[in-house]
Amino acid sequence: MAATPWPWLALLAVLVLWMLGAYNRLVALRAAILAAWTQADAVYKTRNQVVIALLTAVQSQLEGEHAALVATSAAQSALQSSWEAARPRPADAEAVAALAAADSALAGRLARLVALVEQRSALAAEPVVAAQLQALRELEPRLAFARQAFNEAGERHDAALRQFPTRLLEPVFLFAPAGRL
Repeated sequence: MAATPWPWLALLAVLVLWMLGAYNRLVALRAAILAAWTQADAVYKTRNQVVIALLTAVQSQLEGEHAALVATSAAQSALQSSWEAARPRPADAEAVAALAAADSALAGRLARLVALVEQRSALAAEPVVAAQLQALRELEPRLAFARQAFNEAGERHDAALRQFPTRLLEPVFLFAPAGRL
C-alpha cells in the first residue's frame, strides 16, 4: 500500500498560502511608504518653490551676504538633486538617506538666511519677503508631519521584514529595508 501524498500536498498548500499572504502584506506596507512619500513629496516641492522665491526676493538686498546666499542656493540645489533622485524610488534607503542629508544641510543654511533677513526689518517687512518667510514657517510643521508619517511607514515595513517567517521572502522577492527621512 502506497503512502498518500495528501499530507504533503496540504503542507505545500499551507506554505504557498502563507507565502502569498506574507508577500501581499509586504507589498501593502510598501504601498503605505509610497503613500506617505506622496505627502512628503508635495511639501518638498512647495518648500523648493518658496526657497527659490525667497532667494530671488532677497538677493539684491543682501549683496553683502553673498556667501550666505551662495551657500543656501547650493544647499537648495543639492536638495533638489537628491529629491529628484529619490522621487522614482522612495523606498530605496540609499536615495532617502541622501535626501535626508541634503535636507539637513539646507535647514542649517536656511536658518542662517532667515536670521539675516529678519535682522533687516525693512527687508523682512517687504510683502514678497514676508510672504515667503510666512510660507516657510507654515511649511515646517507640515514637513515634520510628512517626515514622521514616512518614517513610521518605513518602520512598519522594516519590522514586518525582520519577522522570522517573512524574512525568508526577502531574498526571494528582493525586498529591502526602507530609508528614513
